[in-house]
Amino acid sequence: MNARNTIRLIDRERRHDGFFKLDRLTLQHALFEGGMSAEKQREILVGRAAVCCLPYDPVQDLVVLVQQFRIGPYAWGDPNPWMIEAPAGYIDPGENAEGAARRELIEEANCSVSDLRFGLQVFPAQGPHSETIHVYIGRTDATGVGGVFGLASEGEDIRVLTMPLAEAVERAENGGIRTALGVLPILWLSRHRDAIRRDWGVV
Repeated sequence: MNARNTIRLIDRERRHDGFFKLDRLTLQHALFEGGMSAEKQREILVGRAAVCCLPYDPVQDLVVLVQQFRIGPYAWGDPNPWMIEAPAGYIDPGENAEGAARRELIEEANCSVSDLRFGLQVFPAQGPHSETIHVYIGRTDATGVGGVFGLASEGEDIRVLTMPLAEAVERAENGGIRTALGVLPILWLSRHRDAIRRDWGVV
């Protein structure tokens, strides 16, 4: 069931028009057992296309991650809202996903990559948010990578971390890394690590 003509959009109203935009949709959709649902209203944060890129050093088997304060976990009541994740950001008008990934890596981590490997496209919060994210793995040399970066104009205060991939996987599986933009690229890389290393000429 994927044809958009199985959805009847009755109304779409903009409810908030700030940095995040909030729309209220009134609609009906096809039911798995036939017929149409009753009219329902859903509020949705209107997202943009974004990228997430996990830099990986295949020679040293290290990943580059960033840590920063996140308002979502804080508002939820998390006692430690400084989240560890892969560098990420929105795709600006006129950019493609790969260009945005390279730009965000420089802005957030002062880190460049020589190769980019597309991993997957995901909807990280498909219930309340229409944002979609393109996830990449980038080849880097992690020697000397680290420090505090971010754009002052955006109020960013971002600490750059490097760690062995095995440690990152352990943290992702045991609650030390708890965001979708941390867990997803780490686990994807761990699954495809050997093939990526072969493709990049590292045995």
